[in-house]
Amino acid sequence: MNEKILIVDDDKNMLEVLRLRVEGEAYKVIIASAEQDALSMARKEIFDLAILDLKLAGSSGIDLMKNLHKISPEVPVIILTAYGTIKTAVEAMKHGAYSYLTKPFDSRELLLQIKNGLEKSSLSREIRRLKGLVGERYGFDNIIGKSKKMQMVMEQVLRAAETSSNVCVYGESGTGKELIAKSLHLVSARKEKPFIAINCAAIPEGLLEGELFGYQKGAFTGAIRNKKGFFVQAHGGTIFLDEISEMPESMQVKLLRVLQEKQFYPLGSEKPVNVDLQIVTATNKNLAEEVKKGNFREDLFYRIYVIPIQLPVLRERREDIILLADHFIEKHSREMNKIVTGMSAAALQKLLSYSWPGNVRELENTIEYAIAMSTGETISEDLILQTQTVDCEPLKTLKEARSEFEKNYITRLLSLTKGNVSRAAKQAGKYRPDFYNLMKKHNLEAAIFKSFKNK
Repeated sequence: MNEKILIVDDDKNMLEVLRLRVEGEAYKVIIASAEQDALSMARKEIFDLAILDLKLAGSSGIDLMKNLHKISPEVPVIILTAYGTIKTAVEAMKHGAYSYLTKPFDSRELLLQIKNGLEKSSLSREIRRLKGLVGERYGFDNIIGKSKKMQMVMEQVLRAAETSSNVCVYGESGTGKELIAKSLHLVSARKEKPFIAINCAAIPEGLLEGELFGYQKGAFTGAIRNKKGFFVQAHGGTIFLDEISEMPESMQVKLLRVLQEKQFYPLGSEKPVNVDLQIVTATNKNLAEEVKKGNFREDLFYRIYVIPIQLPVLRERREDIILLADHFIEKHSREMNKIVTGMSAAALQKLLSYSWPGNVRELENTIEYAIAMSTGETISEDLILQTQTVDCEPLKTLKEARSEFEKNYITRLLSLTKGNVSRAAKQAGKYRPDFYNLMKKHNLEAAIFKSFKNK
């Protein structure tokens, strides 16, 4: 067992009893006697389950549970208390406790609750395991943990990893398509087998078949020995075909046959080779449109597009920019052996105001350049996006932003209803007099919109 369990109790004797009992079942146990110590540990480590005493010095187990869930929303919590009232149990469960035990508790019941809690949170543990692996190997821990859109993507990845179905990852350049393919492989049952990545656009058409499927000695001029193709090398694991839209039509036909028959013939061989692998493809183009244009085979499209996963662009998830920037600052400062701890407010605003057509890859390059050129501990605005024009409009106050939105919203409604205030008020969910007051507040006259022609 590798499950890690946090136990918190301000009674040190009880804490030791719990530790020994739970460790006796081969779980890894971390203990704390105060709320702040427990939260500090939770920020540094990922726990599979927490056992919390309801009554802590200066706080409560329920409050601690709420704060733990802010750090790890999915961690199951068992509440222990000597105050075994129904009201307390209901209160704990209402605020997110997985289960509830009353002191003195039966050790077998506690261990059963732990076992059930860990089993029921298996999907959550997989998400956390993926989070750790991806964060450690590829540096996207914060994106996966904080961005709602990326969490949705990773949930799709987890479900796709439970199958051997073909997966197509699509999104703009620099969004991390290969990262997603690697993550899928790492959380699948194939994780111990090879992951082979091929860029279909980088291999000349004349060499692509031999590289993918291999060849026998003497199959063509220059074939001086047998060669195992990428499909054989990936047997049992995952093969990632990047830029699949750039694959020549002649190879599209051959790939289709492999997908249909699960076997192929290496060049110069009369003996078929059977392979067992998951195929993940990626593209930054709209494959359905490429099919319509005649650039991509329709039958192959339906074969590879079984589980589509769309990656959001960075400009659609700006909440990730600061987290990514912090990570890249730490990463490249360490690599360059420099002490850079952050960036100025103006530099940060510049990052947030930019459209990032190159997505995460462009952001990392920007930070790497700034670290390389920086002479101090803080990255200044002049080191960010030097060759790009960035419109850094000063941030409005919340009151100003609300007022601007409100005026634009009412203007849009009046234009759509051609100045019909009753219809506009109804659509806005407002009483007509209240809507008139809003129009007056923003100096808008219905008559202006009565002759307005919607375009």
